[in-house]
Amino acid sequence: MQIMTWDAHISSDLRMQGARQLMKVFVTRRIPQEGMRILTQAADLDVSVWDSDEPVPRAELMKRVAGINGMLCLLTDRIDAEVLDAAGPNLKVISTLSVGFDHLAIDEIKKRGMRVGYTPDVLTDATAELTVALLLATARRLPEGVDEVKSGGWSSWKPLWMCGYGLSGSTVGVIGLGRIGLAIAHRLKPFGVKKLLYAGRAPKPQAAEVQAEYVPLDTLLTESDFIVVSCSLTPETKGLCDKAFFSKMKKTAVFINTSRGQVVNQEDLYEALSSGQIAAAGLDVTTPEPLPTDHPLLTLKNCVVLPHIGSATYSTRGTMAELAANNLLAGLRGTAMPSELAL
Repeated sequence: MQIMTWDAHISSDLRMQGARQLMKVFVTRRIPQEGMRILTQAADLDVSVWDSDEPVPRAELMKRVAGINGMLCLLTDRIDAEVLDAAGPNLKVISTLSVGFDHLAIDEIKKRGMRVGYTPDVLTDATAELTVALLLATARRLPEGVDEVKSGGWSSWKPLWMCGYGLSGSTVGVIGLGRIGLAIAHRLKPFGVKKLLYAGRAPKPQAAEVQAEYVPLDTLLTESDFIVVSCSLTPETKGLCDKAFFSKMKKTAVFINTSRGQVVNQEDLYEALSSGQIAAAGLDVTTPEPLPTDHPLLTLKNCVVLPHIGSATYSTRGTMAELAANNLLAGLRGTAMPSELAL
């Protein structure tokens, strides 16, 4: 085994003894030890790591990928034709530490006959939990309440002060009832939600688990008290939540997005929130990420923005790293990946 970080290079005993050529791997960021342990203990790998919590600079990425056989990347790494060209023909496997893959140039990857691993399922529960937490925090104005306590705005009990919206007896609309959307619905049911609606490309058999009704998007928008977006980013969903979308919502409705930032037109969302077209919004994803501190959305009290922490539990991130490492290892060895993206 051979391990190389951005500032260090350690030759393995195997290499010193003239063993067969090792497969070169580049890991684009410092990842949880559960994943690194798998890679560093593999005797047939030469592992290079950008040993930082911050993204690898583009120029450095282009240099580091030259001649590699496999790559473990993150959602923040744009792996396009330029990077693939820089890597060269030896690159056969890309493993991403994410369930999303819109950062990968899938058409180019497919054309070059590469395999791709990703990490679905393992982050479903954590993301669903975060979505419900964000919904409650937004609807019940929790961040605003904390600010009032800290700033001295809390004077006495008032009948209408800091009132928000409750889930009991409400109608919730979920856009995208996939694994995460279904997990969100399961968690919302015990709050006394009266009706669950969902929209998407087609009805889902699993909707029966939560007694969810498949409806056209317009029906979901006009009838829902809470709208949760948990769909994938596709050409059809990019910019889906725009001015026309928000105009169909109730003025008392709360909008939550934990899918991808590009699903939402943020200028239109700002207008809807600032004009009172909708009541509030909670976002765990934005465009760009991080959102600039002077962005108009951050000036609104009725908009809660989180730093893309849907899967941020210690156990989930560790499991993601382990799966991503095993995907990469299996792909390089020509065996079945635990989670391979069908190209």
